[in-house]
Amino acid sequence: MARLVFDIETSALGLESFDEAQLEYLFRDAEKQTDDTAKALKRAEIQQQFSLWPFTAQVVCIAMVNADTGRGQVLFQSDDFEEEGGGSGGVEFAPQVDEQEMLTAFWDIARRYDDIVTFNGRGFDVPFLYLRSALLNVPITRKDWLGYRFQTEPHCDLAEQFTFYNVSGREGAARRFNLDFYCRAFGIPSPKAEGITGRDINDLLAEGRHRDIAEYCLRDVRATVELYKLWKDRLAGVK
Repeated sequence: MARLVFDIETSALGLESFDEAQLEYLFRDAEKQTDDTAKALKRAEIQQQFSLWPFTAQVVCIAMVNADTGRGQVLFQSDDFEEEGGGSGGVEFAPQVDEQEMLTAFWDIARRYDDIVTFNGRGFDVPFLYLRSALLNVPITRKDWLGYRFQTEPHCDLAEQFTFYNVSGREGAARRFNLDFYCRAFGIPSPKAEGITGRDINDLLAEGRHRDIAEYCLRDVRATVELYKLWKDRLAGVK
């Protein structure tokens, strides 16, 4: 049974992408502030969150690895989409002309797999991909990844598994940590060890460092693969 492990990177759209009504809605909480300093701080806080929402951000990279073979592909937006993509340990780097082309290529690959593995894919990656694809009119080949929550097929979300479906909430024994924390705890090389985090994506994109984004996204996926293997060996089946 083929399992695809994937992760996405997103980047905020510019304010010019929205009309006046949308901007008013997005920054409504900022306008409620009583002084200019507080208002500016709130606007900056809200804009920093744009990357998290599929109606205010775009997908700039999708890294995918076969959990069994280790082979895969990284799709990433690039100014020079005809550049030589190269490879890394059985993974091909494939520059894409735009987000629509990238999503189309992703769904073509996804339909060939039975199951997927993610870290927080149920809460972020999958709904983000669904909504961006709908916005760009890209056909979705797998619409069953947000089905019954309490199962690991066809979607094993490791963020759900390591918290036992949030059994103990924020403060309990099974509280949720981020991928970097789990990796360090279990001795898995951290995807953030080279100094790049998800918060750097907007700046990297503005600087034209598309390959650095792709490399970082792949490190996230490889770490997820190792965490999945550990979960499968030591924790799968716990109820």
